[in-house]
Parts: sequence; C-alpha cells; structure tokens
Amino acid sequence: MATLMIQGTTSDAGKSTVVAALCRALARRGISVAPFKPQNMALNSAVTEDGGEIGRSTALQAQACYLAPHSDMNPVLLKPETDRGAQVILRGKVHGHMDALDYHAFKRTAKESVMAAWQALESRFDVVIAEGAGSPAEINLRKGDIANMGFAEAVDCPVVLVGDIDRGGVFAQLVGTLALLSESEQARTKGFIINRFRGDIALLKPGLEWLEERTGKSVLGTLPYLQGLVLDAEDSIGLTQGEKASQTLNVIVPALPRISNHTDFDPLRLHPLVSLTFIRADQPIPAADVIMLPGSKSTASDLEWLKRQGWDKAIQRHLRYGGKVLGICGGFQMLGEWVDDPDGLEGKPEKVAGLGLLPLTTRMVAGKQLRNVIGSTVAEGTTVTGYEIHNGVSEGAALSSPLFDLNGRPEGAVSKDGQVIGTYLHGLFDHPEACHSLLKQLGLANGEQSDYQAHRERELDRLADTLEAHVDIEAVIALIGVGVLPSR
Repeated sequence: MATLMIQGTTSDAGKSTVVAALCRALARRGISVAPFKPQNMALNSAVTEDGGEIGRSTALQAQACYLAPHSDMNPVLLKPETDRGAQVILRGKVHGHMDALDYHAFKRTAKESVMAAWQALESRFDVVIAEGAGSPAEINLRKGDIANMGFAEAVDCPVVLVGDIDRGGVFAQLVGTLALLSESEQARTKGFIINRFRGDIALLKPGLEWLEERTGKSVLGTLPYLQGLVLDAEDSIGLTQGEKASQTLNVIVPALPRISNHTDFDPLRLHPLVSLTFIRADQPIPAADVIMLPGSKSTASDLEWLKRQGWDKAIQRHLRYGGKVLGICGGFQMLGEWVDDPDGLEGKPEKVAGLGLLPLTTRMVAGKQLRNVIGSTVAEGTTVTGYEIHNGVSEGAALSSPLFDLNGRPEGAVSKDGQVIGTYLHGLFDHPEACHSLLKQLGLANGEQSDYQAHRERELDRLADTLEAHVDIEAVIALIGVGVLPSR
C-alpha cells in the first residue's frame, strides 16, 4: 500500500484535475487505486454507495478509478452556511454546525476521522492518491492542519506541488510555497507539475531549468491548457459554453450566494440545443424560456436574496408570458408558500414566505436525507436516476401531482398548468433519456439527446492521455513506491 499527495500553490491550481488524471492513468494500467481528500470545503456534493456525502470533485475522481464513491474518500466535508460558519460532515454524516474558530479547535477530533478513513482505504487499495486543499503555505492555518502537510507528515507520504502558470507568477508560487514549509515538509516535496501552460514549451524551458537548480526539485511535467474542459467543479461556477445552434432553449439560473450542486446544470451547458446563463447579483434579469432555481445550502436566506434582486417579480412576469420554472432541491422549496427553519439548521432561525407558485410548505428538520434513487418520469415513463441531499421536509397539495415515480414513491411536483416544476433530485440531467424527456417537458420539443455521462468518461480519458503525454509518469510511479507497475 502506498500514498502520494498532490498539493497546490493556490486554490484552483488544478489539484483536482491532476488527481483525476493520475487516478485514471493508473486505473487504466490495472492498478487498484482510490482518491482521497482529507478535508474539503465545498457546496457541490455527491451521495456515496454507503449512504454518506462527499465533495463532487472526489466523486468524479472515484469515477476516474472506475469506482463508486465512498465516504472514506472525503472524511471531512465543510459546507459553508454563512461567511463564518459551516456544516461539518464527518465520514459522510452530519456532525454539527461550527464557526471557523470552533472548527479550528475541533481539528484534533477531525484528524481521527481522517486517519481512520485513510487507513480503511489503504487496507482495500494498493495506491491512494490524496489531494490537498487550498495551499499548504497558509501560515494562519498550519497549526493542527489536516488538509495538506499535516496529513502528509502524519502518514509519511511524498508530495507533488502543482502551480497554475495561466494566472501568472508560477515560479514565485512554487518557490514561495516551498520556502514557507518546514524542513521536513520541503524534503517530502519531491517535485512540481506546472498546469495550464499555453505557448511554446521551448520558451519556458530556461525557467524550468532555473526552478530545478534553485530548489533541487524535479519538474515532473508541464500540462497544457485544455480548451473546453468541463468537469464537475468543487465550487466555482463555469461560465463558458460552446457554439450553439440557432434554435435553442434559453435557460437562466440565479447565482445564489449559497448555491449548492450547481453541477446539476453542467449537462445543459454542454447540450447543443440549450443556452444556459448564470445571472449574478445586480445583473439585469433577461427574458428566457425557462428559469431554473438551483439548490442552496441556506434556503431561507437565499430566498430573501432572490426577492431583493427582484426575481420574484421577474418570475411572475415570466409565467404570465408562458415561460416555465424548474426548482431543484432548495429551489423546489422556494417555489412553495413557506420555508421554515425554526432551529436554524441552515443559518439563523427564521420563517420566510416562499414564492407561492406551488401549494406546499417546507420545514427544516434534523436528519439530512441522503439517497441515490432510480425511477421514472410520470409524464413519459422515462427512466431517471439521481440523488437527494436535503434537510427539509415538504408537505402540501402540490405533491399530489408528482414529477417522478421512484419505484412507488412519488417525488417532486408539477403545477396544474405545467408551467412550474419542482424536485429534490440532483443529477437529473446527467443521463440522456431523462435529460431529453425533461427538456421536452420544459419546451424543447424536438431536441437531440446529450449524454453527459459519456462526456465525463471522454474528459477523464482526455485528462489521463494529456498526463501521460506531458508528465514523466514513470517518475511519478517511482515516487508512489509500489515497484514496477504495468504500462498502459
């Protein structure tokens, strides 16, 4: 059993994609490999095969290994609810709510969960590829660290440091990060990977030679900037879309302050007949065919934000002109008459009037619903798969007209006129048949099918191919220390 850790000079340096690429490259060689992220802070999450909850980027890395996601792969997940507080999830289950200072004191307990989960993975797989969080050089966070070097030191594993050249200053990133580490941490940092390079590598070569001479560390490779790469993100909302056909379904989504699982919309961003736009704070709300309300980690407060931004009036106008509205999870709850959080499970205790578009009321209760589901659409009987992650329990007459039949359990709601639709299911557009059926219900009458799962697989193979071509994979394998591994 062996562990290699990929750390980054900054958030979004490319750690997640490098881990996914390495996992797929090793798995294609027949290696028993699993991803591991000791601590993650993200509002995009997935339900695991053991009924837990982990970050979506780690779930994608599990797919890169041809594995179902497991709660051991991301033992600490922090889901921000305010600027200073978060829901703390340990090994897939909600532990409680903490502000930043309380969590800092809690890290010793969290470390026990991290180590137990890592040991469980080590017992089941030959190789574990661990991913850091943010930067290991955050001086104020180093005491009690479990996300970066604190973990690497505890398990005595080698580290590879990733820097993003596209944002500029990559040599300062790498040298500066290394300089802020302790001697033992510097020693376990075995090399660098430079990410997102554009241009002629010959012009970069003198800098790479200087970096190796200055640090005594190897540059293991320089990964090119991959145009059009779309994969599940931890938190940042992707804004790029490819060229679209002239006849498209225009969809807009409010970028809520605590938006969660916005990866639900990735399949639509890639669909050739859908134009999807996230509308940020204080932007004009344009006309559209469909308004989709996303999930939220703080439904009541995001609902109030929605009203301050004028979305309530815009949605009423949109419906008068025949538009359609789809709410997913927290967005579904907002469509009702009330959202009640008496115990402050998602922030402060409050009861907020909903948009009043569906006759239902939601009450936040302890005990998060976590499940992977399979069923069919009520309208056409098309197979649908997805997952539920929510605190609230919704009740009301709207539920008597469900969107889905989950093997005998009705789910979601459709208004009598068919203009307003709500569901707790995430991932509902991931599979081609369900995506096609739902878009038809939303007004795309004659659209081609789009297979996001197949797209994910192609992108993972593309990442692995790029890694194999531009990184010294044999040197990386030697760092892992499991002997000679078979070539692809």
